[in-house]
Amino acid sequence: MSIFEVIMLVCFGAAWPFSLYRSYRSRTNAGKSIFFLWVIFAGYVSGTLHKVFFSYDPVIYLYVINGLMVSGDIVLYFRNQKLAARAVSETR
Repeated sequence: MSIFEVIMLVCFGAAWPFSLYRSYRSRTNAGKSIFFLWVIFAGYVSGTLHKVFFSYDPVIYLYVINGLMVSGDIVLYFRNQKLAARAVSETR
């Protein structure tokens, strides 16, 4: 287990709750990129798989938690997209 890996994951993980809250409250995807979210999610999945197959240690939980938060942001992205589409159809 590397202390630098832990610090990186904690720092990245500290930002996701704010992103989730903003996505939930704003009900819009302004400033969001679904491509970016999928790339970040793929990174966390890759880190988790590395821990499972090559270097299992408690840091795996940080990868899983961060991955869950990113997947939550992805779900909110599609919810917000649906809300935006509904708002456009209602104004017509």
